[in-house]
Amino acid sequence: MDESFEQEVNLLHASICQGLSDPKRILMLYALYERPMHVNELAEALHVPQPTVSRHLKVLRERQLVETRREGPSVQYSLADERVIAALDILRAVLLGTLSRQGMLADEMD
Repeated sequence: MDESFEQEVNLLHASICQGLSDPKRILMLYALYERPMHVNELAEALHVPQPTVSRHLKVLRERQLVETRREGPSVQYSLADERVIAALDILRAVLLGTLSRQGMLADEMD
C-alpha cells in the first residue's frame, strides 16, 4: 500500500472514527443535524446526564465534528459538516444489508 494512503487512513481513524466510537456521540450528531442545541437541550433530548453530554461534546469538538457559538453565558453546539450524517447513513445502510443477509442465512438453515 501507498505510504501516504496509510497515513491518511491512520489520520481518519484518529480524528473521525474515534469520535464516532461511542453510540451516544453518534446520536448527538444526529440531534445536532436537526438543529443547533445547548448542552442541557442535548442532555434532555438524549436522556443523558449533562456531565456525560459535556464529556462527549469535548471529544466531538476536539475532532472538529461539532462547532460552538457562545451566546452570553452558554454555548450552542452545531454540526460542523453535514457530510458526516451522509456517511453515517451509508454505514447504517451497510448494517441493514448485513443484518438482512444474516436473517436470510438463518432462514435457510431452518
